[in-house]
Amino acid sequence: MAAVAEYFDVDKKLFWQQIIPSCQPAILRQAVKHWPSVEAACESDVTLQQYFAGLDNRKEVNTILAHPDTKGRLTYNDTLTGLNFERQKAPVTAVLNELRRIAGNKDALHIAVQSARTDVCLPEFSNQNVMPLLDTDVVPRIWAGNKIVVPAHFDDADNLACVVAGKRRFTLFPPDQVANLYIGPLDFTPAGAPVSLVDITAPDMAKFPRFQHALEHAQIAELEPGDVLFIPALWWHHVESLSAVNVLINYWWGGSLADNVNKVSPFDSLLHTLLTIKQLPEHQRKHWQALFGHFVFHDASDPCSHLPKGCGSVQGELTEPRKEKIVDWLQSQIKHL
Repeated sequence: MAAVAEYFDVDKKLFWQQIIPSCQPAILRQAVKHWPSVEAACESDVTLQQYFAGLDNRKEVNTILAHPDTKGRLTYNDTLTGLNFERQKAPVTAVLNELRRIAGNKDALHIAVQSARTDVCLPEFSNQNVMPLLDTDVVPRIWAGNKIVVPAHFDDADNLACVVAGKRRFTLFPPDQVANLYIGPLDFTPAGAPVSLVDITAPDMAKFPRFQHALEHAQIAELEPGDVLFIPALWWHHVESLSAVNVLINYWWGGSLADNVNKVSPFDSLLHTLLTIKQLPEHQRKHWQALFGHFVFHDASDPCSHLPKGCGSVQGELTEPRKEKIVDWLQSQIKHL
């Protein structure tokens, strides 16, 4: 697999003018090495725990527990009717304490705090650990655990993943590899995002033969404390936490996962399309494919170039009053599905 491109001494101008427009994953080496949390982690796990204890307001956050037999891979059960882990709640500091206590125990549970907003549980984190590449209104989230494996999935927002403690390995696939990743149920997922059923750490090529083609397009990133990974929206990423104590801070912006932006995801449209178009006869599906190609993806031409400016049509510059009417109409129609 190819290595993800690396950048050093990245500032905000380089990030926004070169790295983001490339629409490719990028490692920003030691971009947050100055964070007090990273400095604490580099000293020891004890110092790390003490640092976060000083920030923790003891609010309980979503915590995942998985049996040792899962090897930390958070996914479905064998029949895809349930999940191989359970959810509880605990303060961040309590989780870090437990991670330290069970470190080195081969029969220990796999534990993970996932996507907890720091403004809820660690309110002073952002003030002490400033992300210089983003605006201050982008809310960081904390992920902490021991050796956890998150199957390949995508987010509909751009993402900066900042390693605070431990080592992580990301395996990334371009969005167009979806057919080779063998995606599980779209309407029942481990954590909200569709995931690959392939165990990338030990792929069953007899069961998932097309995965070999995905590997030909994969990129890999090995990260240590202070390193940051830029993951463009919709890129599939498989995440391995490699240490007994791991902490990651991530930032989402520009999608439904971001805060105070667009809460509606295009993924909702995908589900709606599956409900309304998938079962149609083939010739009708091809007709709808042509309509989507023209009006949504602009395959051949601008679909509204012949319309007068300011007409407010949905395929052009939609006016707010007209948008409200369309939303009301869609809400009434969705009830009939």
